[in-house]
Amino acid sequence: MKKRKKHKQSIMQIKDGTCYLCKKLNEDYRIHPVVHEHHVYCGPNRSVSEENGFKVYLCLEHHTVGKAAVHNNHENMRILQKDCQREYEKTHTRQQFMDLIGRNYLDEEWKPHEENKEKGEELGFRLLEEWEL
Repeated sequence: MKKRKKHKQSIMQIKDGTCYLCKKLNEDYRIHPVVHEHHVYCGPNRSVSEENGFKVYLCLEHHTVGKAAVHNNHENMRILQKDCQREYEKTHTRQQFMDLIGRNYLDEEWKPHEENKEKGEELGFRLLEEWEL
């Protein structure tokens, strides 16, 4: 017997025809004729997103079509990921989030080229020494 997937409501937004990013970025609360459900953490974490309500509703421009669409715009995708983690951590611990998603989006992002510039290192790959394996 196939296990039935859990479909939890969004922990971030009520499905009311508004777009999460239109409201957040533009203070635009209009009702859209079509909004798409977007799983905040995709790829291998898509099912985790579905089971835990890590999803929002987006207009076409913010979902797939425009330059600001989360599938085309890393900054807007990161906004959703950080907002979702903050919302989840209102009722759960950071470790519980890490156990589910495997990454913390709220800490400052590491900027490898800035760190390497200070050390005078070139960007790119290097071979590991045997003791580093």
